[in-house]
Amino acid sequence: MNITGSKDQPLDPLLHQPVRTRLAAYLMARGQTSFSELKKALGVSDGNLDSHMKKLLAADYVQVEKTTGRGRAQSLYILSDKGQEAFRIYVKTLQELFAGN
Repeated sequence: MNITGSKDQPLDPLLHQPVRTRLAAYLMARGQTSFSELKKALGVSDGNLDSHMKKLLAADYVQVEKTTGRGRAQSLYILSDKGQEAFRIYVKTLQELFAGN
């Protein structure tokens, strides 16, 4: 096994970026979350979060739901089934690396 994972299970390059790893972990643990909550929790700028979110949305790792009601519309983000599975595999691959498997 090398630093990029095993030959059978390489690390997901989309998730193998610190902000996107933290973003996926936060969504995995928290579930549905607003953009502003993600920005605050991760300590990133609007532009930085937007850039990373676009990549996860394009890969269908994240889904967005637009809500309306009182006040202004809000976007709520959730890790899709595909994103949850990719994150589980990513974490498992990292654990195997740490264990030397």
